[in-house]
Amino acid sequence: MSRRRRGWAALALGAALGAGLWLRHPGPAPGGAPARAGGPAAAGAFASGAAARAQEEIVGATPPEILHYADALNGPGRSGQDDVQLLSSLLQVYRRVTQGTNPVGDNAEITAVLTGKNRLGYAFIRPDHPAISPQGELCDRWGTPYFFHQISGTVMQVRSAGPDRQHWTADDFVAGP
Repeated sequence: MSRRRRGWAALALGAALGAGLWLRHPGPAPGGAPARAGGPAAAGAFASGAAARAQEEIVGATPPEILHYADALNGPGRSGQDDVQLLSSLLQVYRRVTQGTNPVGDNAEITAVLTGKNRLGYAFIRPDHPAISPQGELCDRWGTPYFFHQISGTVMQVRSAGPDRQHWTADDFVAGP
């Protein structure tokens, strides 16, 4: 992308942020615990349960906060379901930030887009994240590449094979329809 186009893209993103299209992130809560974005707009926009909590945590975040939020992927104290929910949330934020649709392709192509090979040049997950294999694929905590199933331009299912490392078995973790 040319320097001029990047400048216009940055200006457009800045204008969108300035126009209030993003919810304001309240910053860290006392005691160092991450604060949760919320308010009526965020609370009513998503389904209840773990998915809603994951969405609330990052939907109001600014891009650098989103990048660091992804550090929790496959982290200690989390479950496989937490991880697929986090990826599903990141995909929703990707769609919102780019004002577009899901990234397309196989795992490696989607991973490339999420690590910065997108029209804005923005990384939604660190390119050196430990969940990214040497083959450039996002992998679950058991080392199996996630399966991304694009249902439509704006709906994506994320699947972890689970502890047995076999997709479409009883121990899989799934986020999305």
